[in-house]
Amino acid sequence: MGIIYVTGGARSGKSNFAEMLSENGKERVYLATAKIYDEEMRERVRKHHVQRGERWTTVEAHSCLDKVLGKHAADKDLILVDCLTNMVANLMLDERNLDWDKISTEKVIEIEMEVMKELEKLIDFSKSFPGKVIVVSNELGMGIVPSYPLGRHFRDIAGRANQRVAQESDEAYLLVSGISVKLK
Repeated sequence: MGIIYVTGGARSGKSNFAEMLSENGKERVYLATAKIYDEEMRERVRKHHVQRGERWTTVEAHSCLDKVLGKHAADKDLILVDCLTNMVANLMLDERNLDWDKISTEKVIEIEMEVMKELEKLIDFSKSFPGKVIVVSNELGMGIVPSYPLGRHFRDIAGRANQRVAQESDEAYLLVSGISVKLK
């Protein structure tokens, strides 16, 4: 059935729109890629869970997504991945004690290659999945250029990841102030 890509800025209505697109799914998996680092994030996750209700199988992971989904989505007809930018951030920072202010270009390229390898596995899984896969991501390229290296590297890597998923998607939407614009 294909990949549907949903992007937009923070608080643009991406998740609500993606959930609306998933209403026809009978057996649904919600793949949450965020890590809970503090109470604010814990509350955000709780609100999202309440909003979705109990009709979803919720799985939390940010790596090995093809294997995680293979295990939890075998008998499902819809997968919602929310969100790609959290996945990218978590993969970039995963158990790495790096000085991002002094990181070498070679190391950044290595990290991006790891992120893109993980993304390709997700895309391959999504293409072989018999149901619909909705991927939500933040559009990061419309704001100011971050003043610190980690922010710039994250924006660039996430931007290229977004391009890759959009390229492979069958449908793509941009959300602005709660209004969806179909891109393809």
